[in-house]
Amino acid sequence: MDLRLEEDARQWSALAMVRRPWRAEFFAVMVSAIQAASQGLPCRVLELGSGPGFLVEHLLKALPSVTVVALDFSAPMHRLAVQRLGMLAARVQFVERSFREPGWAQGLGQFEHVVTNQAVHELRHKHRAPALHAEVRACLAASGSYLVSDHYFGEGGMSNEQLYMSVLEQKTALADAGFASVEQLLLKGGMVLHRAT
Repeated sequence: MDLRLEEDARQWSALAMVRRPWRAEFFAVMVSAIQAASQGLPCRVLELGSGPGFLVEHLLKALPSVTVVALDFSAPMHRLAVQRLGMLAARVQFVERSFREPGWAQGLGQFEHVVTNQAVHELRHKHRAPALHAEVRACLAASGSYLVSDHYFGEGGMSNEQLYMSVLEQKTALADAGFASVEQLLLKGGMVLHRAT
C-alpha cells in the first residue's frame, strides 16, 4: 500500500478505526494529558504522521485553545483530513513532509506538545527511532511533552522485531534521545502510549 496514492489513502482511512477501534482510547488519553498540562491556555501541537485527521479531530474538538501542525508525507491524507475536519481545519497548518527525511522540523518552530499515533514504525527500522525522538525533543518548549504511541514487538503485539520495538525498547529509545522522564500511559491492543518530558 502506497499512502501517497489517493485510492490507497482512502482505503487505509476507511479501515483504520474498524480494525483498531481502541485507537479512540489512545486519543482520549492524549487529550487528557494535554488538557491537564495546558489548563486551557493556548498551545501549539505537532502531530507526526497525521494521516486522515483522526487524532487531530479529537484534539481540536476537545481543546478549543489548541492549534495543530499536521505533518504527513501524503497529500491525499491531508485532503482527507481537510474533508474530515471541515471548519476545524482553520486551526490546522498542513505540512507535507516525511519525518524520515533529515531536516523535517526546519522552520516549524516550538511546540508545547508533540503527538504521534501508530507512525514511528514507518521509520522502517527501529534503530532509527532515537534519532527521530531527539529531533522531536528539539522542537519542544522547555516544559513540553511528547506523547508517542505505536505498535510493540512481543507477546500480544507484533512479530517483526526489526520494525517494531518492545515496550522496554520504546522507553529506552526515548530515554536515549534525552528525555528525563518516560511514563507509560496506556497499553492495549498491541499498542503502547508513552509520555516523555
